[in-house]
Amino acid sequence: MVRTSGSHGYHAFVPVPIPRTVAISPETVLLLSEADDALGRLAGSGRLLPNPHLLVEAYLTREALASSRIEGTQASLTEVFQAAAGGLHRSSDVEEVANYIEALKLGLARLDELPVCLRLIREIHGVLLRDVRGKEQQPGELRSTQNWIGTIGDRIDTATFVPPPPEHLDSLLADWERYANESPSVPTLIQCALLHYQFETIHPFLDGNGRLGRLLIVLFLVQRGRLPNPLLYVSRFFETHRSEYYERLQMTRERGEVQQWLQFFLTAVAEQAKDAVRRAELLLDIRERARGKLHGSRSRAVEVVDLLLGNPVITVQRVQQSLTISNPGAMNLIRQLEGLGIISHAGRAGRGGRYFWVAHEVLEVLEGTEPASATPEVVTRDGSS
Repeated sequence: MVRTSGSHGYHAFVPVPIPRTVAISPETVLLLSEADDALGRLAGSGRLLPNPHLLVEAYLTREALASSRIEGTQASLTEVFQAAAGGLHRSSDVEEVANYIEALKLGLARLDELPVCLRLIREIHGVLLRDVRGKEQQPGELRSTQNWIGTIGDRIDTATFVPPPPEHLDSLLADWERYANESPSVPTLIQCALLHYQFETIHPFLDGNGRLGRLLIVLFLVQRGRLPNPLLYVSRFFETHRSEYYERLQMTRERGEVQQWLQFFLTAVAEQAKDAVRRAELLLDIRERARGKLHGSRSRAVEVVDLLLGNPVITVQRVQQSLTISNPGAMNLIRQLEGLGIISHAGRAGRGGRYFWVAHEVLEVLEGTEPASATPEVVTRDGSS
């Protein structure tokens, strides 16, 4: 903890550099083993899938939605899928989720050229806040002023947490970047948990730190080879346990409760990896049943079935563009799948909008038991989450 100088000085938290060695309690070791095993099964499932990319789009969407809803974004999975299919005008909330997906895809693509580093982080942040809430908060630029976290109406002296002053960012982020890319002296998942804690504590941008920090979890695990395909949506656990998520981060800062944070993080990885495997199995069962109904058909309807796994909302335009076929040809494939009960007509998106169809079985698997729409629990200095 430091106090800034001047008549309006305030207390801010400056974390120590990330420790390169960490004592791990027996309870944490057990959870680490479970998380490692679950993540290994998920990685193995991804390798065994005939076309793992079929599920990537849907899983990225789940991650993006959950992470955005932690920050108060009001959007449903169906709305996001419908907008992505071209069947719905994008609301500002849906646009935030779409930006998250685009930012994560950019990060994954850039890993071929860049490691997880500050340059990559700034690029991703620029996409994350492009033309959405927080766009006035210098997307892609490190903050040069103080921010803080608290409830609406809080001042800096009553805030729940005040991150390090701007003059500390360079050294803290340099240490973070080194740690993300040096040979680990602790297991990868422990390293990932420490990186996430440190990033959220540094809070290097005026807005979007939570979403960006959670996005980096997937990028780091992909970079380290623990996820051959980005099929982990750990933000779903953080969303469900939002209050505990914030509390564990804060208690690590205030009381040094590192083991409790590690245990919470490892539980999140284990639970969401298991959930991802279960949903993959259910989705592939749906795919095989649909392919069975199309057995003997020479049409390209089976390719449309594969499209449904990534996004269960379909439009004529989406089929036409994805398969590079004519409008009547796309319509014929949709009618074929509708006749077999694989999809059903779901109306028209808005006045003058496109007609769309939904594979309800796929949507039900992807939605699962969704929580009620999130309400923002924390806000930054300017009132944005």
